[in-house]
Amino acid sequence: MLGQMMTQPLLISSLIKHADCYHGQTEIVSVETDGTVTETNWSEVSTNARKLASSLTALGLEPQARIGTLAWNNRRHLEIYYGTSGAGFVCHTINPRLFPEQLTYIINHAQDRVLFFDATFIPLVAALHSHLTEVQHFVLMGQRNEDAIAQVPGVQFYDEFIETGDAGFDWPSFDENTASSLCYTSGTTGNPKGVLYSHRSTVLHSFGSNTRDVIGFSAMDVVLPVVPMFHVNAWGSPYACAMSGSRMVLPGPDLHGEALVKLIDTYGVTLAMGVPTIWQGLLAYAQESGSKLETLERTVIGGAACPPSMIETFREVYGVDTIHAWGMSEMSPLGTANHPLSKHAKLPIEAQHKLRESQGRPCYGVELKIVDDDGNELPRDGETQGDLMVRGPWVLDSYFQMQGQDLLQDGWFATGDVATLDADGYMTIRDRSKDIIKSGGEWISSVELENIAVAHPKLATAAVIGVPHPKWDERPLLVAVKADGAEPSEEELLAFFDGKIAKWQVPDKVVFVDALPLNATGKVLKRNLRVDFEDALTG
Repeated sequence: MLGQMMTQPLLISSLIKHADCYHGQTEIVSVETDGTVTETNWSEVSTNARKLASSLTALGLEPQARIGTLAWNNRRHLEIYYGTSGAGFVCHTINPRLFPEQLTYIINHAQDRVLFFDATFIPLVAALHSHLTEVQHFVLMGQRNEDAIAQVPGVQFYDEFIETGDAGFDWPSFDENTASSLCYTSGTTGNPKGVLYSHRSTVLHSFGSNTRDVIGFSAMDVVLPVVPMFHVNAWGSPYACAMSGSRMVLPGPDLHGEALVKLIDTYGVTLAMGVPTIWQGLLAYAQESGSKLETLERTVIGGAACPPSMIETFREVYGVDTIHAWGMSEMSPLGTANHPLSKHAKLPIEAQHKLRESQGRPCYGVELKIVDDDGNELPRDGETQGDLMVRGPWVLDSYFQMQGQDLLQDGWFATGDVATLDADGYMTIRDRSKDIIKSGGEWISSVELENIAVAHPKLATAAVIGVPHPKWDERPLLVAVKADGAEPSEEELLAFFDGKIAKWQVPDKVVFVDALPLNATGKVLKRNLRVDFEDALTG
């Protein structure tokens, strides 16, 4: 016997319809590429998204045609999110920080038919133009622009383009498993790989994100997604905010500490989301300027392990709760978020603080396990390390246009992380499998060493890598960037590890560099460091 309930497909258009109907006048602040600020609301975003959907449909594009974007976090990008997917096309957000060769590969591999781009990227699009074999329409996200006309043949203009559309466009209904959006990994090994999300997976991910024990956006929140909309759909926040009716502050291209602090203080931001490197700049400027970040209630930090010292600074200096989270492009991306259980209220405050350093627990919809090299599940004791596996309704089963490859292992996706799990489900990333250091047959977590190092007041940032050693196979090397005006010695940095970790795990040596090499999503390129310093202990 079946239940006697209505059946409606879970479509992205339902999110913007809800936001329009029940939160239409809720403000959305948008910083444009020229630094000016515009204010719109969910109702106007909905109207423009319908116009865009109508204009795209009139182009005669095939169903599921990929629509590319090279854009910052702004209101036009938000309209494209809904206008493309809502009309039955695929919104393909492209990371402009990748190399031109990678961009060409991605756009051609996706077979993008339309490419929307911000004015910042006019020279980039002009350089790529002749190499983009599938793109039929180039649209600048703004008004008529003479520079674009001179550099990009046949360019069209977003504000004119959507005015050809119908504001009363009816969102079509189709199978909820239809593809909705496409993101490519950063291509740390080989060519970038595409992750193709569905309407169903995106709406379910939004439900998961909006639970209290994950992020829990609300209509009372003013949300600043510093994580770019070209990076895993800004962690799903444009969808979850429409579902909850949150106000949004879209920061545009300037993500420096000064700009972000001013946005928080000017617009009363309550919730901000970004990677650790972003918050380093924000905290530095807040201290310099004397800002108290008075309205900010919580930050979500992901994309890389968050140093405990950063969590402590947010909590103790600014009274901001930090949600340490973890996920992947392949997971839409949310996997875990760190919130305490009721029993933890009885713990000593130091133990409560220590608990918040892990990446947290999975929400409903995500299953985790750790396994050994033979695929055997390992104990959830908080100590045993293993390869982290995941499955769930918003986890991929194959990469875009790579169907048929045996990607899953008995229905589980191998994340490439080495982690521990405890009995309550708290997961701690010990390292990427390729970054963990094997010394004398024992494992050393580079993440744990980095968390200790960056707490030193004379360091701006640091990375730890394993380098060859004649006796121990590998030993840890600390690659450090000095804080402005500071001159730490190797001896004092190594002494800083005393009492914080076993002596045999302390790095053998410190090398100082001006900056760490980063990839397009702000993660440290440790493979570059391993090449640069492979002879550090043997040369």
